[in-house]
Parts: sequence; C-alpha cells; structure tokens
Amino acid sequence: MRIEYASEQGQGAANEDRVAAGMDWAFVLDGATAAPGVDSGCRHGVGWLVDRLASALAAELGAERRAPLTDVLAAAIERTRAAHGGDCDLENPDSPSSTVALVRRGEADTRSGGFSPTDVRLEYLVLADSAVIFETEDGGVAAVSDDRLDHLPGGRPYTRELVRASRNARGGFWVAGARVEAASEAVTGTVATAGGRFALMTDGCTRLVEYYGHSWEQVWLCLRKEGPHALISWVRNEERRHGVPRGKRHDDATALVGGFGAPRARPG
Repeated sequence: MRIEYASEQGQGAANEDRVAAGMDWAFVLDGATAAPGVDSGCRHGVGWLVDRLASALAAELGAERRAPLTDVLAAAIERTRAAHGGDCDLENPDSPSSTVALVRRGEADTRSGGFSPTDVRLEYLVLADSAVIFETEDGGVAAVSDDRLDHLPGGRPYTRELVRASRNARGGFWVAGARVEAASEAVTGTVATAGGRFALMTDGCTRLVEYYGHSWEQVWLCLRKEGPHALISWVRNEERRHGVPRGKRHDDATALVGGFGAPRARPG
C-alpha cells in the first residue's frame, strides 16, 4: 500500500475536510458549511460531524466482516446519528452533513486464477461532490463523481430554499448526515485498475476540471509526478488568476493519491 495526501484550509474558520486510510481502503470527507444565519437544528458543528463520521467509517471498514460499501456507510451514519444524543433535530434538512469519496481494494477469486499484480479491482463509493480517479488497465484515466447537485431544477444560481428542499430528497441530491438511507443513494461500482492506483479529492480540488477546464488526465499526471501538495498549489494559483464562478474563492482542498498493489485473495 502506498498513500500520500495533502489538505489545506480555505477561507472558513477551520478545515472541514477529513482524510483516512487503512491497509485496503481510503476515503475523504468534505463537511458542508451552513450558510450564515441558517438554523441547523443541531448543537454540534460541521467539524464535530466529520470527525464522528470519519471515525465511524474507519471502524466499519476495519471490521472483520466485509460488508458492501453502502452498508458500511449506512452503519457509519447510524453511529454518527446516535452520537448526537437527544438534543438535536436530525429531521432538519440543514443538519450538518458531508460528502464521501471512498475506495476499497477488491478481492481476487483464486478459483478463476486470480489477478496479475497489474490488474487490481477497486470498489468505490461517491456521495455528493467529491471524486474518485483511477488509472484504467489500458493506461487511461477515469473519474467518478456524483453531480446531482449540478442538475437541480431551474439551473444555477440556486435559491437557499431549493437547496434545502432538495437535500436528501428524491429527485435532489444526497449527503452523509442524519439520514441513513442516503447511503443507498451513493454512486458505487467496481473497476479494474492498473496496479490498484487511484486518487480521491474534495471539490476544493475538482474545480481544476469543473471551473478551469483542465482534464482529469492532467490532474492525474500532476498527482502522480508531483504529489497532492503540488496539486493544491495549482488550484490556489488558478483561483488567484481567474477567480471562481461560484462559492468561496479558496475552499478547503484535500487530495489523496495511492495504490493498493496486488489484490487480497478470496478462498476458492
């Protein structure tokens, strides 16, 4: 396993991104900062939420039983929900929440000959606007993201009321917060990769593609050759040169790049 990451605070009072990795899994979280004056119904802040969610996810991913990733996330949300205690209104749509981008090394089936060291399967889960990038078997680069927030009715700029009504709702977008059923709405899949190589990033980094028109191939090349610190520096330079079409000029930015190597065998 090889993992390298960087995380840099944006304009907010604290960095609300989180990152963690184990022997065969890794994830990034991006806490959703509430708009000024919004009553979340919760006595806890976003930092509290992402800390609890990160801890719960790491515990579930490290469990002996290997559950589907949607079940892993559902259990982590349930743990986090219980940690609120009884003083928070968890039915409030503005309750603290987070994006999730998660990968886990897949299992090799020894009954069919297994996989070569250059053919490693990765399971992924993405909820809201973070991203997973991986190097495909043919040397290409592919990215998986959850862009439902970009397709709300009427187009941007969205009103606060529309976002509130669309959060964790059918036909809207989904985030990890107090609604356990959000886990089943995540974008999931399994892919064959070159050497198990992948990257994870929050939307403070994906704006290189979404705002500034760079390709995922360019992003991947920067990560592989120069590392995540260089990628975040690239983001900041673009923000200073061109500004941003929406949101904070400097958002929290987190990037992780790594590889899991040969797959873990499943008994035949």
